[in-house]
Amino acid sequence: MIGSQQQLSRTLSIVEPMVRRCDVIFPCKDEAAAIPALLAHVPAGFGIIVVDNGSIDDTAEVAKRCGARVVYESVAGYGAAVQAGVEASGADYVAIMDGDGSMDPREITGLLDAVVVGRATMAMGRRRPVGAGVWPWHARAGNALVLWWLRRRTGLLVRDIAPMRVCRREELLALDVRDRRFGYPVELLVKAQAAGWVLTEVDISYRPRAAGTRSKVSGSVRGTVRAARDFARVLL
Repeated sequence: MIGSQQQLSRTLSIVEPMVRRCDVIFPCKDEAAAIPALLAHVPAGFGIIVVDNGSIDDTAEVAKRCGARVVYESVAGYGAAVQAGVEASGADYVAIMDGDGSMDPREITGLLDAVVVGRATMAMGRRRPVGAGVWPWHARAGNALVLWWLRRRTGLLVRDIAPMRVCRREELLALDVRDRRFGYPVELLVKAQAAGWVLTEVDISYRPRAAGTRSKVSGSVRGTVRAARDFARVLL
């Protein structure tokens, strides 16, 4: 989590001149129930892009009412939604995070600070559950397995697969990440390391997802296995 209020104030004082140059991208599918509270916590000055990835609920309409720019991506997959949002953005910096309400957009400022001042090429959130049961065992086990294989394959020492991340938009596009499914974050990490990026992790709070939404990954063992298969395809 972000530290003391004093630390947060210092971070905001550094980031404030830059926030209008950063878009927050939310890849979404059937997240209408989470969007109002989630977008209300995006810090003032940040652009908001919601990518509707084939929702059958009113995700897009709710996002528009909340002031977001909505982009539609018909190709199914997390990576496809992220790529559509990044391409649609015109900001210098982009922040990507899930649209399910499990993470707090206000914590983006700490990550943006690390990139703006040059401590990192990409700053990434490391999830810290706020209570028992927030992170199901099968999702945690799948995450640990992917990180083990990532260390074994590339030597990259990270403690999470970048569920929240901030970097310069043009540098992200230049990496040419190709995976359009759940393997996108893993391919991103592999290519970022190969490109010599400086990566840093910042602890972020991880909360229960919003009522009325269901995770495509951690919501079921089947979803976790499907995501793990996508991760493996990138690493093998």
